[in-house]
Amino acid sequence: MLHLLIDTSTCLDLAQRRDGQRWIVALRVLICQGEVKLLVPPVVIEEFDRNEARVQAAMTSSIAGRFKQIRHDLVTYGSDDDAHAVEVIENLGRHLPLVGAMTTRNFRDIRELLVAGQIVEQSEAEIKRVVERGLRKAAPFHSGKNSVADAVIFELYQIATQGADLAEHPHAFVTTNHTDFSRANGDKREPHDDIADAFDGTGSRYALGVDGLDVVLRDYFGEEIEELFEETDFQEEPRRLDDIVAAEKEMFDRIWYHRSLQADYRAEREGDAEELERNQAVAGPGRARVEATYTEPGQLGPYTDFEIGVLNGKMSALRWVLGSEWDFLDT
Repeated sequence: MLHLLIDTSTCLDLAQRRDGQRWIVALRVLICQGEVKLLVPPVVIEEFDRNEARVQAAMTSSIAGRFKQIRHDLVTYGSDDDAHAVEVIENLGRHLPLVGAMTTRNFRDIRELLVAGQIVEQSEAEIKRVVERGLRKAAPFHSGKNSVADAVIFELYQIATQGADLAEHPHAFVTTNHTDFSRANGDKREPHDDIADAFDGTGSRYALGVDGLDVVLRDYFGEEIEELFEETDFQEEPRRLDDIVAAEKEMFDRIWYHRSLQADYRAEREGDAEELERNQAVAGPGRARVEATYTEPGQLGPYTDFEIGVLNGKMSALRWVLGSEWDFLDT
């Protein structure tokens, strides 16, 4: 079984990636199969929770700021030919809240993995080792900032490896924090000299960020992880606002057309020729537009009760996304 200690910085990096589900789902499957175990210091969960809102806000504001600046430049310095580009930028700006909402799932899923992992609590022994490391200014204290939490995480990893059969249960320490943990003035993928003795490169490995995690998983699981990545590598793109509006309009047209014909059928059954003539006169232009627009077989019915129910459900959901209340089905 592969044991992983993934520190807060890498968890946050993974949460921000649009392709994050590639590794999140793979880890979930491997954990359920008993092939991977996450070692989770409580401080990792605490730091993850504390930083989640800040990171999500920074993601959205950063993207929004770039779009705002691009739009400003196009309007200020562009020509009339740039009108379409401005429209595209504005549409993308409206699209941002949906993009941000999609990343929320990454944060939720990663937290679930952390909470379900093996919690490794610190003891007096780890605290003593952290203090000794701080007094020596050894990594991660060499950078001159408060690195107590980082030192605790590393000492907990060391304790885990010292009590394990690394040939049977290899371990990996995964961090994006190269300032505190990576080799100074050298290859950031290598551990700092002060902590290098904790890693032999096989039973205990140092991995830098999400890319390092990817390397560890590929090296350990080989073809198995390749197949798992292929099965779980998916990205759900949120619909654009114009796509949602267009879909709502289609549902409206098709449902309205069906209802307008039902009015004709009722008038025919009741033998009310005057009502039938009035319905056709009022609805005729609208029906002609709809018939010219939706030409695929079956698009305009006839529908079974189930099929018209599905159309109504779709229109209700689309309208809810656009701001209406549930079950608003007026046409």
